[in-house]
Amino acid sequence: MYEHLVFFKFHTNVASAKQQELLDQLLGFRDQIPGIVDISAGLNVTEETDNVHGYTLGLRVTFDNLESLRAYGPHPVHQEFVKSLDGLLDNVIVVDYPKV
Repeated sequence: MYEHLVFFKFHTNVASAKQQELLDQLLGFRDQIPGIVDISAGLNVTEETDNVHGYTLGLRVTFDNLESLRAYGPHPVHQEFVKSLDGLLDNVIVVDYPKV
């Protein structure tokens, strides 16, 4: 299995309602993209303000294998989501690794 972690840093003018809408889209991936074993996403509620750096949304997707992880990027549902982020982000961090 493989883990896919993503942290989103939205522009300060992106409304909470829009962030929630994007979160809901992410959670729908499980039923739309093959190879997803588990998915978890949420808005950041940490009180560790020294380490947040403005990242407000986190995503974790567990894939059944490397091929599923590789197929996820170009999948039409994922690509539609990526397009919906246009002009909304200051930064994004992505980390993929094999689950041990």
